[in-house]
Order: sequence, then structure tokens, then C-alpha cells
Amino acid sequence: MEQRQQLAEADHIKVQVSAGKMVLVVIAMFAFGFALVPLYDVICDITGLNGKTGVIDASQAGDDDRFTPDTTRDVGVNFVTSVNEFAPIEFRAEMPSMDIHPGGVYEAKFIARNKSDQFLIGQAVPSVSPREASLYFNKVECFCFENQPFEAGEEKVMPVKFIVDKELPERYKSIVLSYTFFNVSDKAK
Repeated sequence: MEQRQQLAEADHIKVQVSAGKMVLVVIAMFAFGFALVPLYDVICDITGLNGKTGVIDASQAGDDDRFTPDTTRDVGVNFVTSVNEFAPIEFRAEMPSMDIHPGGVYEAKFIARNKSDQFLIGQAVPSVSPREASLYFNKVECFCFENQPFEAGEEKVMPVKFIVDKELPERYKSIVLSYTFFNVSDKAK
């Protein structure tokens, strides 16, 4: 009888140790999930991964010699749009491409329309390729900085103002600025 009791106590201790380990694993997974977003941003900043662009204030553009047009050089900027499969949104660039001079301030317009009969909130996620060129692509103003509310059937023209730094290496003759539009209505609430 005493041996059975000792075995039961040993089993109880094993269960407690296992439960404690599981709780620690859950806490570690939760903490790791929170750390992923800032860690991802740091890795993208260091490596240029995901084609994240720079953001500059409009006042910087006027004070910095890098942001005066180099008229001896042309760079093609192509605009690519896509929509997440679950977003009832029609989304396109007003012009598929433009030729620019590095250092100049340019504006491109994008058009989005809510195809549903309900209010929704959209968010555009940008990317630039080649990814090395993203280090020289700076946004002054962009619809992608904020969520975009749409009434049922509403259409919006949304601008992005950008500057391609004159420091862009000569080997880059064209850059692709792409956006994917998502329906974030559930997340925005």
C-alpha cells in the first residue's frame, strides 16, 4: 500500500513538472510572437528585405541637395497593384509607369473602389524592387501610411509622393513600386 502511495506521489510530481513546462512553453511562444514584429522591422531595415522604403518629411526634401532633380538621368518607375483575395476592392494605378529624374519630387495616383455594399477599411502594403533600390526610394506622402475607410461602392483617388535619391546606383534603370490592398475592417475595430 505504501509503495502504491509513493508511486502515486511520484506520478503527481511528474504531472506537475510537465504542466509547468507546458506553461513555460506557452509563455515563451506568446513573448516570441510579440517580439516578431519589431524584430522583423529591424531585419528589414538592416538587410533591405521586403523592399521597405524610406520616409522623409517634405521639409527635408527642400533642404537637401540630394533632392534636386538630376536631369542627366532617367529612371523608370513601374506601378504594380494587387488585392488580397478576401478584399472586395478594385485597385489600380492611374498610370502603369513613369520616367523620372532622381532627386525630383513626383506624384503617382492610385484608384481604389469598394465593390461591396458594406463599409470597409482597407490598407495598402507597399514593396519596392529590386530590394537594394528600396534604400533610395523615399516617400514624402502616401495613402499607405494610414487605413483607408470606404463607404459601400465608394471610389477614391489616392496619391503617393516620392523621391528617388540621386545616390541610386547607375545600374538601376527601373524600379517597381507595388502595393497589395487588404480588407482590414475586422482588425481596425
